Amino acid sequence: MRQTIRAGLLAFCALGAIGPAAAAANGLAGDYLAARQASFTGDLAAAAEYYGRAVDNDPSNLSLLERAVLANVSLGRFDAAAERADQLTGQGGQSQLAQMAQVARDAQSENYSAVLMAIDEGRGLGPLADGLIEAWAQLGQGDMSAALVAFDDVSAQQGLSAFAGYHKALALASVGDFESAEAIFGAGGAGGMANTRRGIMARSEILSQLDRFDQALGLIDETFEGDLDPALAEMRARLAAKEKIPFTHVRSARDGMAEVFYTLAGALAGEENADLTLIYARVANHLRPDHVDAMLLAAELLESLGQYDLAIETYAAVPPDHPVFHAAELGRAEALRRQGSIDEAIAVLDALRESHDDMAVVHSTLADLYREQERFVLASDAYTAAIDRIDEIGERQWFLFYARAISYERQDMWEQAEADFRRALELNPEQPQVLNYLGYSLVEKQQKLDEALDMIERAVAARPDSGYIVDSLGWVLYRLGRYDEAVGHMERAAELMPVDPVVNDHLGDVYWAVGRELEAEFQWKRALSFVDWEDAAEEVDAERIRRKLEVGLDQVLVEEGAPPLRMAGDATGGDAGEDAN
Repeated sequence: MRQTIRAGLLAFCALGAIGPAAAAANGLAGDYLAARQASFTGDLAAAAEYYGRAVDNDPSNLSLLERAVLANVSLGRFDAAAERADQLTGQGGQSQLAQMAQVARDAQSENYSAVLMAIDEGRGLGPLADGLIEAWAQLGQGDMSAALVAFDDVSAQQGLSAFAGYHKALALASVGDFESAEAIFGAGGAGGMANTRRGIMARSEILSQLDRFDQALGLIDETFEGDLDPALAEMRARLAAKEKIPFTHVRSARDGMAEVFYTLAGALAGEENADLTLIYARVANHLRPDHVDAMLLAAELLESLGQYDLAIETYAAVPPDHPVFHAAELGRAEALRRQGSIDEAIAVLDALRESHDDMAVVHSTLADLYREQERFVLASDAYTAAIDRIDEIGERQWFLFYARAISYERQDMWEQAEADFRRALELNPEQPQVLNYLGYSLVEKQQKLDEALDMIERAVAARPDSGYIVDSLGWVLYRLGRYDEAVGHMERAAELMPVDPVVNDHLGDVYWAVGRELEAEFQWKRALSFVDWEDAAEEVDAERIRRKLEVGLDQVLVEEGAPPLRMAGDATGGDAGEDAN
């Protein structure tokens, strides 16, 4: 089915065949090249602007027209997209993207006869989309019998029965035939789509209309296991009060068509083709402006494409009184963070903390941001607020204790940190990150060394390909004076993370400890060459490495008040390494 969806779209998402020479010949080189560059970098707004200029100068260029349609649809500017689509098809051009823009325009204005005509004349979007859109358009014209036939025709196509069944159930419910709608859900006719969040909520509304409140409650409880967002929590409370909930999932044929495009977007999500998914999400939101799920999906896709300004704008469009407003604000804060607007992200989360103080996720998200910014006092306080708002602490909460432990450890509050590390391990006993961090910290503090080594060995067993964890094992063995044993692990860590300055520095120290001085110097030089790699340089003392290259590690240790690794005449070292830095 995904192949069917994809086939009709790949062509119009390509850049096309026009070349710079042709553009230049029409005096369009500047706008054309600027538009192509914007397309290449994913700058949708600039692409729309420059393709629009190019088209204005050469309105008969079908390739430019198609690209202008694409840019405007991606931005959600459907009036402009439909105008360019009419220009393209009016000149005999054929483009599924242009046809989509026209269908979206006609469906939005509830011109169902135009929608049906386009499909009948072969100006549709592909077998699945055309069949479902035709069915909803028939319903929009008041012909339920024709709509049901159209749904059944789609169902007869290989691999499409679940999509057809799901939409048929929604259509029946939209006209009040809840018995028939539930019969489809109950028989499994909606396939896996019945188990999505929207599917569960739609079916719960249907069951409430049939006075089957206990079944609806069971459906929610079994699916979400108590992890309810505000919208689901509100629905569950109403069901528990035996309140009939109006069927709002689809209120009209136009809503049904919006659901078609949202369904298609969901089918493509995760296919590593965010551009295609974004197009469908934009159409869904255009047909139903209050389709918040489509809005959130579009915002997430824009964020994944690096279009942070557009993502922030889309998240901000979710009304403050909507039950999923908190999700939109969390998304907006993340987009601001990724954009580098840290203060603005914190401001969004602070405001959300005021309006949604009871939600642990709001506090934990703010805590994560504070921890990332090394504001550890604020981070630990926010993690505490998150933990205090969780009724039942379970395995999934291990990370909150782990993250708070790190925040405490960075404040030199070791007693509180160790308690939280151990609480995290109670919740998730073999979690390698916790085992590694706690074990490494204990060794650095020269406490409970046997237990610490055991923890790190268990972490390595769980994550043998984690360079950081393998480095910890090698480094701990070095700190314990077991230099020969440390060599193999540290070399493995360097294989896994060849450009990490910390790992290379550690390997140099281990080589020095076993008398391989030339190799040690080579690794220290490598470490210095990588000090700007990502954020690792924060943990690297470049001056100390340079000093080691000048006088050797033993002399550096002496200067620091620690005994050398190798006493005079001893090429292998002894227990002195326990005090090494």
